[in-house]
Amino acid sequence: MYSAVNLPTEPSTLDSRPVVQTWNLRKVYRTGFWMNQKIESLQDCSLTVYQGETFGLLGPNGAGKTTLLKILLGIIRPTSGKAVLLERPIGDRNVKQRIGYLPENAYLYDYLTAWEFLEFTAGLFQIPKTVQRRRITELLDLVGLAKSTARKKKLRQYSKGMLQRVGMAQALINEPEVVFLDEPMSGLDPMGRYRMREIILSLKRQGKTIFFNSHILADVEQICDRIALLALGELICEGSLTQLLGNSDAYQVIVKGGDSQTLTPWIDHLTGENHYWHGQLKKEPDRFLAHLAQIDARLISLHLARPSLEEFFMEQLRERGIEVSR
Repeated sequence: MYSAVNLPTEPSTLDSRPVVQTWNLRKVYRTGFWMNQKIESLQDCSLTVYQGETFGLLGPNGAGKTTLLKILLGIIRPTSGKAVLLERPIGDRNVKQRIGYLPENAYLYDYLTAWEFLEFTAGLFQIPKTVQRRRITELLDLVGLAKSTARKKKLRQYSKGMLQRVGMAQALINEPEVVFLDEPMSGLDPMGRYRMREIILSLKRQGKTIFFNSHILADVEQICDRIALLALGELICEGSLTQLLGNSDAYQVIVKGGDSQTLTPWIDHLTGENHYWHGQLKKEPDRFLAHLAQIDARLISLHLARPSLEEFFMEQLRERGIEVSR
């Protein structure tokens, strides 16, 4: 205990065991004075997360991300559909011993020190005192909090970034197999976001399965193996960044000079106008630059052919008529 449209899964993930699976999950809330109005927060959501991967669930505010996370954790019940976590039905009490959770707005007892709060959390998991001391020390080191500060300083004196670190430590106190993080970068300054990314990457190196919600796309693009996009409760797409965005080593180039005969072996979809040539580079950039020097041509621009995750995200929303503010 202590120790929408789905794209084809990449071969590397097929060898791994599914740890999160959902089938047609749906959640409807009742609202209004007479509770006679319905809001569909989640629609027919089916996805799979594999052991050892970092999975990012993306979407604008109100997309249904937190609703899905709370269903998986057994905090709320779905209206219909099915889900399993670590091969057990959601809500299984034994499974809860094997997972960690950091809410978006975690409530930490502000009259306790970080050390006391982690001791309290460890007690909930019935972790022996001798193990607690070792484990808390390891976690404070992982999240970048000094042991002396954690023993003396009350949580009400902590900054937002420091509280997020303590929250991350409590999510890991039981050495979970799966870690759920709800908007872990929200409200953090650049240093806090950097620290949180490093913690997640450290967990990834340990082989933990990480499932997190976010709308900070630059962070997701750096650390996730696969992503899913949720909007208005609907799962739009799911896959790796390569599957969704295209190959990461393909480049678009603009060249001045040369001719079609000397450039065609190097550039696909070559088009030219007024001595400028455009296309997609199909060989190594370094060798291509050397070739340009030999044919007395000049490189004007060279950039990745695939869109950024932000560009892809915004385009997917526009295609579905979801208003995107400028």
